[in-house]
Amino acid sequence: MQDEIWQAVAVPRSPEQIQQEIDAARESLGSTLDELAFRTSPKRLSDQAKEKAQAFLQSPPGMAIVGVVGLTVTFVVTRRIVKAVRKH
Repeated sequence: MQDEIWQAVAVPRSPEQIQQEIDAARESLGSTLDELAFRTSPKRLSDQAKEKAQAFLQSPPGMAIVGVVGLTVTFVVTRRIVKAVRKH
């Protein structure tokens, strides 16, 4: 069986049609670039990360982690103070 190769058939277009296609492509590209700029905006990404962090920290697992970290820091600081007092 022989492989068939499909090729686009050249359809004559007027200069106006070509210009319309170029304008449509330019508008589409502009919209795409605007969307990419919005999605990758550092301010927007920063705000989004803050919102997610706050939501996590207010959830039960987040509060548990904050509690464990707080207890660990308290334990380490207390231990260092006790060691420093015993040395003197």
